[in-house]
Amino acid sequence: MLSLALVPTILIELVVLVLLREHRKLVLGSSVVINLFTNIPLNLYVIYIDNCMMTIIIGELLVVLVEALWYYLFLRVLSRAFIYSFLCNAVSFLTGLLVQLLIAYFQYY
Repeated sequence: MLSLALVPTILIELVVLVLLREHRKLVLGSSVVINLFTNIPLNLYVIYIDNCMMTIIIGELLVVLVEALWYYLFLRVLSRAFIYSFLCNAVSFLTGLLVQLLIAYFQYY
């Protein structure tokens, strides 16, 4: 179940980083690592404890902050780190939302 969220998130965020012209293997690899530490706990919390939209939004904001600080370790430019984190997480979150809406639509019709 968790891999259904983790694997697409990692792939989407890697694509976003490449589209942002980030090609350093250290940064791309660090994206995979940080997603293991942010995606899994957030999804476990949402699945088993609280799945209201406010919890998800607060969780995503915390993930953006943690990942931005993580990227800063490699980039040394805080604004770029926040841009990377925000765009990666926004695109992966919105993609997941779209997929869920499409699944719900096709299950209904």
